[in-house]
Amino acid sequence: MKRRDFIQQSALTGLGLSIFAGNLLTGCSTRQVHSAEFRKLTFDLLKEWCDGMIKMQVIDPGNPESHGLLECPACNTVHTRCFDAVYPFLYMAKETGDKKYLDAGIAVFEWSENVTRPDGAWTNELKPKSWDGITAFGAVSLAEALKYHGDLLDNESRARWMDRLERAAEFTYKKFTKVDTTNVNYGASCIYVFNLLGHVLNEPKYIARSKELAAEVKAYFTKPNAFLYGEIKPTAHKLSAKGLHGIDLGYNIEETLNSLVMYALEENDEELLELATKSMNTHLEFMLPDGGWDNSWGTRMFKWTYWGSRTSDGSQQCLALLANQNPACGTAAIKYTELLKRCTTDGLLHGGLHYVSHGIKPCIHHTFEHAKPLVSILEHWDRLPEINTTIPLPRAAADGVKYFEELDLSLFARGDWRGTISAYDAEYYDKNDLRQATGGSLAMLYHNKVGLVCTASMAIYKLGEVYNQQPAPGEDIALTPRIETYENDVWFTNLFDLAATFSSSDDGENISFLAKTKLKNESREVVENTASKFEIAYDFSAEMMRIQAKTTDEIKGQTAFVLPIVSPTGEQVNQVSSNEITIQKPEGVVKVLANVPLRVKEMPRSRTFNMVPGVEAVPVVAAFEMNNEIKITIEVV
Repeated sequence: MKRRDFIQQSALTGLGLSIFAGNLLTGCSTRQVHSAEFRKLTFDLLKEWCDGMIKMQVIDPGNPESHGLLECPACNTVHTRCFDAVYPFLYMAKETGDKKYLDAGIAVFEWSENVTRPDGAWTNELKPKSWDGITAFGAVSLAEALKYHGDLLDNESRARWMDRLERAAEFTYKKFTKVDTTNVNYGASCIYVFNLLGHVLNEPKYIARSKELAAEVKAYFTKPNAFLYGEIKPTAHKLSAKGLHGIDLGYNIEETLNSLVMYALEENDEELLELATKSMNTHLEFMLPDGGWDNSWGTRMFKWTYWGSRTSDGSQQCLALLANQNPACGTAAIKYTELLKRCTTDGLLHGGLHYVSHGIKPCIHHTFEHAKPLVSILEHWDRLPEINTTIPLPRAAADGVKYFEELDLSLFARGDWRGTISAYDAEYYDKNDLRQATGGSLAMLYHNKVGLVCTASMAIYKLGEVYNQQPAPGEDIALTPRIETYENDVWFTNLFDLAATFSSSDDGENISFLAKTKLKNESREVVENTASKFEIAYDFSAEMMRIQAKTTDEIKGQTAFVLPIVSPTGEQVNQVSSNEITIQKPEGVVKVLANVPLRVKEMPRSRTFNMVPGVEAVPVVAAFEMNNEIKITIEVV
């Protein structure tokens, strides 16, 4: 079948962009010498992941129900999207000449027949009636595998794969007719999906649909900061009680913006590229100095890992494409990939910083999805701009407070401290509260010397997507710093207060926040028989941070401020005195002091662990007792 070049010359002079010149039909062109260290990091990580996935692949030609499947070491289920690995396997086969990768790619494609429906869909579970929208992303992997590496297949196999692609394309065309067919990540990503399918299959109607969706998606960027909205149910346009859209950083930066930038470059859509670039620049402010993504507040943070989102693709593709528009994107691409490498053990990407230290096995879903953008940037390496770390990340260089009105959230930076205060009230699905950081809470606290200090988790860990999340190990202890009390064994905390408010000030030396909140249960009912109204003041200087929680109500029940400090197993915890606890980290000591006694919450192990965002912590508890005010200081020495 006739195929067009993947991406044509892009002369976007208004944006200062000119990338991807020349014919990209094959991934074997002569590579320019630029960003050599980053290319080696990317290639080596991809190879490590491909080798790790092959170790988990079932090879049993006599049993088509399992032959080619990538088994998951962590989940007691089948991750049917494992056939997305066909593209990374075929790329690695051509790059290395090693037949084991071609065999793995063919086998995983053949296994996909187990989740193929007569209408051309692939399903997210073995059940034929399960979610089928994933067909769009499977079609991209298959189309790119055929486009760049179809010559590795014999004629009969290539024709059969192409036929399968045509059936998947037609199903996707019928399903996704508008951007808001479901969550925005599907409708918006289909802009690139249909463009690619149209060129690979020489089908003009797919290209026409991509243009229609591209025109439509431009209304989905918020003002003034160009967040992409629509990660919310039951409709992408639902507003919260505060009038806020549903926005999720993880899906935006790891999936949707990738697709929009790829399409915009292909079609010279300068308006869309400008919107996507502005949006990525906004999202980039949420990358922490070590490459972690702060999605503590996102509507789909139930799938948040410190490096991104569990079942999306990864952000290097978009970051690399935009590195000559904003050089900090190059820094981000490198830092992000280095973090993925840190979270990789035995060939598989683990869902957070502390999986290994807590003995948590990795879900293989993370690896086969995040391998795809690595292939994409390697495939087009000699058309990419230079990628380096000469420009610091926005959050690394920041100082002061930045408020995002679309989120009712502020980022702050002073000295080595970086953090997030959130009162964002959008709910992904209000019939099943998957509560992300809100309630005027300290959603993130990072220190340049020791790294992550505090982080949000879900208020209560829930499987919002049973087949796309790992069950929680042991007791579920929230990681978000909070005030809490219990009444008749019912938990009341500011983490359920969607109506909380906060204000901020900065005098150049000290940054101050004042949050006003109430203690509520999961049903949003205010506690009745003890203090319910609280103020939480957060004050930051270059030397330390202070938390002051107080109430004018009478405290009748046991009420406490809980401050989980991120710390992997092995770091020494010292009870220096009744009012001081220290945690020894490789780069320094975290000191927690209070005006009341401090204790570490009793747990079966020395650390609690939360799947969101995949870290261990020491839950430090400061009880109000007879005081109506608690003062806590955190220092790093």
